[in-house]
Amino acid sequence: MGAFTRIPADTFEQIQTEAGMLLYKFDPENPTSFKEEDIICPTTGGVTIRCVPTTSDMGEDVDNCPANLLELKKIDGWDCGLEFTSLGTSPKSIRLALGAADVDSNDPTHIIPRRDLKVSDAQDVWWVGDRADGGMVAAVVRKALSTSGFSLKTSKAGKGNTSVNLTGHVTLDTQGQVPMEFWSTGPTEDGGTEPSGDEDV
Repeated sequence: MGAFTRIPADTFEQIQTEAGMLLYKFDPENPTSFKEEDIICPTTGGVTIRCVPTTSDMGEDVDNCPANLLELKKIDGWDCGLEFTSLGTSPKSIRLALGAADVDSNDPTHIIPRRDLKVSDAQDVWWVGDRADGGMVAAVVRKALSTSGFSLKTSKAGKGNTSVNLTGHVTLDTQGQVPMEFWSTGPTEDGGTEPSGDEDV
């Protein structure tokens, strides 16, 4: 075997497995404490987690300035969110996909799209997945709001599915924050999880 034909010794601990799950509430310090009603919906085709910066190059129109001069780059914002295909048609799932909508207080089976957006329409949404070593990887999108609306695709002898695109938002009180956070923890002896101990910078 060649000197450069190898993988990191902790590769097994780093591998994320299976599709994971979507939750309305989750506590990384108590990962098994979530409730059945916290599970958002069944999915198909996996979940895409994104946290992508948009940047400006202040040197792009400066004569003799090299392209991509790091000192003149700045981050304008972050596009953070989750994309998935939902198989769920519960009132809460439909409302989440719609974004601006209400569940009728007199009839909890009745979902009413709304013309105007409310700050309360946005909510934190979690994705939590397994690691190969028994630990977990988790991501939370802060103030997640559907930006793709509701579109149910049906098929003969198949399952109806809805494509959902959730985008994280900042608020007037959190303008300096990125609306997404991550955790990666290893297993503990009691079956829980603990920080992975990675020191990467």
